[in-house]
Amino acid sequence: MGNAARASCRLADLGPKPYLGGGRDPRLQHPGYRFGVDLGGTKIESLLLDHEGTELWRKRIPTPRGDYAGTLRVIAALCNEARDAHPQAAHCSVGLGIPGSLGPDGKVRNANSVWLNGMPFGADLERTLGQPVVMANDANCLALSESADGAGRDAETVFAVILGTGVGGGLVVHRRLWQGTSGLAGEWGHVALPWPRSDWGECPGPKCWCGRTGCIEGFLSGPGLARDAGRTDGDALQTLTAAQSWKPLESTTREICDTSAENAAGEAVDRYLDRLARGLAMVINIVDPEVIVLGGGMSQFRRIYQEVPERWHAWIFSDRPVNTRLLPARHGDASGVRGAAWLGAQGRG
Repeated sequence: MGNAARASCRLADLGPKPYLGGGRDPRLQHPGYRFGVDLGGTKIESLLLDHEGTELWRKRIPTPRGDYAGTLRVIAALCNEARDAHPQAAHCSVGLGIPGSLGPDGKVRNANSVWLNGMPFGADLERTLGQPVVMANDANCLALSESADGAGRDAETVFAVILGTGVGGGLVVHRRLWQGTSGLAGEWGHVALPWPRSDWGECPGPKCWCGRTGCIEGFLSGPGLARDAGRTDGDALQTLTAAQSWKPLESTTREICDTSAENAAGEAVDRYLDRLARGLAMVINIVDPEVIVLGGGMSQFRRIYQEVPERWHAWIFSDRPVNTRLLPARHGDASGVRGAAWLGAQGRG
C-alpha cells in the first residue's frame, strides 16, 4: 500500500463513526444547509449556505500543495469548523469544486494540482467525512453559481471562465451543466491558443504542466502573465518570485495590470488582452453563448470588460457585432464555492 493510500485509511478514522441503527442514516437528512469547498491551486475556499442561499460562514486557507493527505485533512477540518459554528447545519450536504475532472473510475484527472491526479479524492473525502460528497470541475461550479443567481441568471447559455492560478471553463445550457459524453466539456484551458503570433513568442508557446505546449492556460493564467511580464521588466520578474506563496500571486498579477501604464509590464498586459480576446472568440465561434462570465484573480482586472469585446470581433466569424456579453462574476471570488455548495445540494436531492 502506498503512502497516499495509507494516509487516506488513517484519515478515514477522523470522520464520524459509522451509523449502526436501522433505516437510513439520519445524518444524511439535512434541512437545506449546504457546505461548499472550492479547492484551488493556491487556496481553499469554504462556505456554508442556508436553504435560501444566505451565507452563514466562510473561510479561506492556503492549499497544502503537494500534500494529498493534508488536503483531505484541512477540508474535513473546515467542514467540522463550519458545523461547530452553526450546529443547526450538522447534517449539511457537501459539494466540492476541484481544478480538474473525474474519470469514469472516479479518480481525479487533468488537475493542475497534480498531487490529486490519479487519486480517488472523492471516495477518500467521503470516508473522511462519513457522508456523500458531490464533486465537479471548479469552472463548472462557477458556471452553475452564476447561471443560478449571478451574472448569467437571465441567460439560457452561460460559458464561465476561471482566470487564476490555472485556467478552465464550464458551460451551462438551460440552467443545467453541460459536461459532455466524457465529462470533458469546458476544458478550454488546455486547447492551443488560437491564431498564434510568432512575433510574440506564441509558437510553440510555453510548456504546460499537461505535457503540451501553447495551451491557453500557459498564457492566460496569473502565473502566465507574470512570466510574460518578467521577460521584459525586472520588477515583474521580482514580483513573480514573491508570488510563490498563495496570497500574493493574484494580488501581484492585479498589480501588474493596474500599474501597466507606468512600466514595461504594459506590453505584457496588451498581449494578455489580445490573447484573451482570441481565446474567447473561439468559444463564441463554437458555442455563441449569451453570457461569458469571468472568475478568478485575473477577472478583477477592469480593462478586460471594455477592451476584450472590442478586440474579439477581429476573430469572430460574423459580419456584424455579436450579442455575447462579457461580465465579471456577480459573486466575485465566492462564486466557485457557492456553486460547489449548490452542487452538493443537487447531488443529494
